[in-house]
Amino acid sequence: MAISEHLTEFHRLPVFDVFPESPTEGEARSLPAVDAVAWRVGLHYDAKGTFAERWAEFLELVDAEQVRAVVIGPWFTDDYVPLTESLAAIAASAGRLPNLRGLFIGDVTYEQCELSWLQMCDITAVFEAFPQLEELVVRGASGDWDGEQKLALSPVRHEKLRALRFEAGGLPSEVVRAVGASDFPALERLELWLGTANYGGDATVADLAPVLDGARLPALRHLGLENSDLEDEIAAAVAGAPVVARLESLSLAMGVLTDEGAGALLAGQPLTHLKSLDLHHHYLTDPVAERVRAALPGVTIDLAEREDPSDDWRYVANGE
Repeated sequence: MAISEHLTEFHRLPVFDVFPESPTEGEARSLPAVDAVAWRVGLHYDAKGTFAERWAEFLELVDAEQVRAVVIGPWFTDDYVPLTESLAAIAASAGRLPNLRGLFIGDVTYEQCELSWLQMCDITAVFEAFPQLEELVVRGASGDWDGEQKLALSPVRHEKLRALRFEAGGLPSEVVRAVGASDFPALERLELWLGTANYGGDATVADLAPVLDGARLPALRHLGLENSDLEDEIAAAVAGAPVVARLESLSLAMGVLTDEGAGALLAGQPLTHLKSLDLHHHYLTDPVAERVRAALPGVTIDLAEREDPSDDWRYVANGE
């Protein structure tokens, strides 16, 4: 399931591309009210200059103090580079963005760069620079061509964050453990695309233990442990996880979930309190899928995108 389209909405706001790829020649663009959109800033393949220069131009173009949400597009042009310098420019300008509440890093389609090729860096600075941030999405996790500067995170405490999502073809175990060791007292939604070992996703179920315990996530209402080739093991762990009892929704979607994992999930603690259970992109046989529906009659269940359970070659929805 390649990521083929840019965001059209983020943080409950329509996305407005400040520097579109194909502006109408000679036509002056009127800008929307600053607080009415999520501002998309990025470079196109033939753009001149650096992302830092483009970012500075954006801050001068609008009343930065009124900006509520920002979407970061490509920070590179024809050659992929780590996010390091671009993120430093964003973090350094935090004082000019006192009302920033939503930040999406990596609104990049597969035509611009495959998910597993997005070169990231340590993103701890985002949590430290924006203490009022309420929603953060980070797409990509790989390092540079030398295998360095991959996605990293140190344990943090953030009082305001309500939604956190990491989208990756392979999420490093160090990041998973850092999330589990962080304190997020206001966090309501946590989604981790764990990915596959082929693309650096080396987290184990043991690395998820602090998340499944939920002690540092007292407000959590939605948990997504998704896009994993260990989905059966995750389902078995979720079946007895303390955090599940207070969830409203759960997602084990986009991964390699088979009858074994679904059976373990149904054999565990009751899930009838959930409003929704997302299992789309799965490898369940029809009888087991019917067992899931029958066991949870009041729960909205997504069992779309059924892959062939008899196929020995199984894959996550978002890998390369």
